[in-house]
Amino acid sequence: MSSDEQEPVIIRDNRKIDRTPPSDADRATSAAPEAAEVAQSEESRLLDERTADLQRLQAEYANYRKRAERERLAAGEVAISRVLTDFVPVLDDLDRARAHGDLTGGLKAVADQLEAIFAKLGLEAFGTVGDPFDPAIHEAVLHDESNEVTEPTCTTVMRQGYRHGERLLRPAMVGVTDPASPVANPTAEPELAAPADAE
Repeated sequence: MSSDEQEPVIIRDNRKIDRTPPSDADRATSAAPEAAEVAQSEESRLLDERTADLQRLQAEYANYRKRAERERLAAGEVAISRVLTDFVPVLDDLDRARAHGDLTGGLKAVADQLEAIFAKLGLEAFGTVGDPFDPAIHEAVLHDESNEVTEPTCTTVMRQGYRHGERLLRPAMVGVTDPASPVANPTAEPELAAPADAE
């Protein structure tokens, strides 16, 4: 061998390489941590979903209870208003008896008890002389004008009105007086028309 030729380099690797495929047990052992993480994240997701569902159901139930309570109270108020409306003519008769001086003795005691019960239930009478006229709660059956008022005013009350809470049971029947309309000043001299030019 000449000096120009070099001896080839040979590398020997004495490590052993296992070329047999991994067994099912080996695969299960290596996949176990990954499977545990996947299972834990799936359980966490399901827990979050169930918690959200439970919170939504609790909110729906709370809203249902509030709505049912409001509807129950509203139905009770409507029922009370209907009964009170039926008793309004009785109150009118008692007012007429009082105005004529016939409300005495046992009848007065019954009238006082009825009025106390109606007040306890929330019945409110309205419509007195001097109230500003409100077409939403007053029924005008007479009309007049006067310099003594500055706005439309109830000056006669023929029949009281009644309301229960915010509900109008019957409008008050009233006579209304408006402020007198301004009258043209009769002492003012009328304006004269300009004379036509003579031709």
